[in-house]
Parts: sequence; structure tokens; C-alpha cells
Amino acid sequence: MGNSAGRSDFEWVYTDQPHTQRRKEMLAKYPAIKALMRPDPHLKWTVLGLVLAQLLACWLVRGLAWRWLFFWAYTFGGCVNHSLTLAIHDISHNTAFGTGRAAHNRWLAIFANLPIGLPYAASFKKYHVDHHRYLGGDGLDVDVPTRLEGWLFCTPARKLLWLLLQPFFYSLRPLCVHPKAMTRMEVLNALVQLAANATIFSLWGLKSMVYLLASSILGLGLHPISGHFVAEHYMFLKGHETYSYYGPLNWITFNVGYHVEHHDFPSIPGCNLPLVRKIAPEYYDHLPQHHSWVKVLWDFVFEDSLGPFARVKRVYKLAEDPL
Repeated sequence: MGNSAGRSDFEWVYTDQPHTQRRKEMLAKYPAIKALMRPDPHLKWTVLGLVLAQLLACWLVRGLAWRWLFFWAYTFGGCVNHSLTLAIHDISHNTAFGTGRAAHNRWLAIFANLPIGLPYAASFKKYHVDHHRYLGGDGLDVDVPTRLEGWLFCTPARKLLWLLLQPFFYSLRPLCVHPKAMTRMEVLNALVQLAANATIFSLWGLKSMVYLLASSILGLGLHPISGHFVAEHYMFLKGHETYSYYGPLNWITFNVGYHVEHHDFPSIPGCNLPLVRKIAPEYYDHLPQHHSWVKVLWDFVFEDSLGPFARVKRVYKLAEDPL
């Protein structure tokens, strides 16, 4: 139980990410895939339903005992809020209204952010673009843990703690790895969130506000849905840096499990990703895949070969600023 994880460094590679070339090949072979790059007309209504469900839950929990409040925050609120973060992920690719209505997408993401309790949507979009463009990029892809995380969280007990604290690492890591100037949308996101929090607190009191924050922290920490954080890019098999999961939890996570497909075609909304695999099964069926996000978490904690260091990293040469 106290043994250190076997890895002492990331898996450094000197090749381009595989998604770029596969995308070119697939589009040349299957032009019909381009037709899937269209907005999801149901996404905005799904987001509305999830936000209203959490607001109703806020009203219902206002008189509950604390132990039951945290129970429902984990079992129900955690699922809803995690789902909303993945809605924001989908929206960050302009899949709700299309690239021609980028502002509509941004404001829908801010609306989806309301039950999460902390401003998240605008900052996520700013960094998520780099995750796709520079997958595993040293100092660029903030999805990759820091060297300190890899060194510190190297035993089963520490890895379990790392999973519990995932929301905090995902929030703070960008500020350490690749800090960027604050944008106008981030300021607006924060102001709207503060106004929403103040309204909920004034209407229904402290317990409702704690319920929302607990839903986010618990739902993004050691939670079955959080298995996708580890499943997507941690190197379970050498030579493979992105993995898909085709199980039932995709129904409440906007098909984020179709992660190889998503990185191949980021502009395709989650609802259409299963069609990518259906059109071109020979590109996906042979790849290693996960069958359970819970097992992913179990293996991550107890397998010595897995830990924060079990990520592929590469160095990208960026064009220098002529000024």
C-alpha cells in the first residue's frame, strides 16, 4: 500500500500527436464526416434542464440535515454539476450554436456555469484550445500534471488524495504551468457567477450554497464520473496517449468517453461522435479502450505503473514573436 509508483518521469516522445494525421486520412476517405460538424440543436435545452434541476435541488435541500445535504450533493448534485462541466467542454468547441455565433456559445457556457458555484467556463475555454492544439505539450497543455504532482503523489494513499483534490489541481495548475492574462469574458463570468451566488444565498440560505459547492467539489473529485479525467490521456498502454470509453456513463456526460474521436474531430458535437466510429470503425475498433471508469480509478490508485507521471509529453516549437 505504501510502495511508490514505478514511474519517475513523463513519457517523452518526439513525434506529433496522432490525431492530426488520422484526421486528414479519415476526411479524405470519408468526406461524409464533414456533415457531422454541425451544431447540436438539443444542447442548449439539455443545459437548461440541468440548471433548472440544480436550482430545484437548492430549494429542496435548504432544510435538510447536513449529512443528507452532503449525501445528495455527492449522489445527485455531483452528477449534475459534473455533467454541466462537460456541457461547458462541448460548448467550448462552439457546438451549441456553431462558429458563426461564438458569443452565443460563450454566454450559454456562462449560464451552464451557474450551479457550479465558481466561475469556470471562460477560463476553461481559454486553456482547452491549447490542450487540443498542443496535446501533451510541455508548458502548454495544462491538462498534464506538474512534475511536483508526479513526484509527490506516487503511492496509493497519495494518489487517492490526488484524486480527491482534482478540482483544485485543475483550477490552480494553469496559473503555474501556463499563466495567461485575464480576459473580458472571464471578468463577466465572475461577475455573473457572484450575482447568481448572492441571489441563491439570499433566497434559500447557506445550505443551498454549500450544496452547490459541495456538488462541484465532490462530483469532480473521487466520483465514478471523474474516472474520465484519468481514462482520457493517462498511459495505460505504452504507445497510446488517448483512450475512449463506450459505456453507459456517456449518456450523462455528452459522450466525452468517445475521446479519441473527439480529439480527431473537436468540432463535432458529442451527440455525433458515435457516428464517427460507425462511419470509420477500422480507425477505432482496434485501439485499446476502457470499459469502466470506476476500474480506471482503481487501477490508477493501485497499479505502480500509473500515477501523475503516466502521461505522454512532447516539446512544441512555437513561432517566435517578430516583435
